[in-house]
Amino acid sequence: MKQLLPLIAIFTTMEMQAQIQYPVTKKKTVTDDYFGTKVEDPYRWLEDDNAEATKKWVVEQNKVTSAYLSKIPFRDKIEARLEKLWNYPKSGAPFKKGEWYYYYKNSGLQNQSVLYRTKDLKAEPEVFLDPNTLSKEGIVALNGLSFSKSGKLLAYSLSKAGSDWTEIFLMDVESKNY
Repeated sequence: MKQLLPLIAIFTTMEMQAQIQYPVTKKKTVTDDYFGTKVEDPYRWLEDDNAEATKKWVVEQNKVTSAYLSKIPFRDKIEARLEKLWNYPKSGAPFKKGEWYYYYKNSGLQNQSVLYRTKDLKAEPEVFLDPNTLSKEGIVALNGLSFSKSGKLLAYSLSKAGSDWTEIFLMDVESKNY
């Protein structure tokens, strides 16, 4: 019976794939000329992630994906197993800037690691910057940090929902004012 389970899963997946109806993705005539070599780019319109047409296309694609994923019979078991494997505390190595020690910590299933700080590594740390509080979905990530030589100022960058677009912010380290 154990040998039949993988086969059943494969055939179920193949059957589900045969029934998928993908939304039509329009093509536009866009051609670039690179030193005499013509390169067509019919899907360039999708690069503008703020365009209404792109947003609508993403919604339609997500509907198809969600419908497919929701029918996988063993999906809940996979999710439970992954959650169990990932749910453990993680902590990064401390680093010193100015008079503060900083380090990242994740309690287990937090979407983003939290940046803590302390003046004494044996003392209780304080939360310095928690990206999980910057959106209700927890999809804002802390991309990078750069402290001034004195450690009194911080420039940090944030990205939303996995985007490669970042916003840079400045902060006074002592007051945490922006």
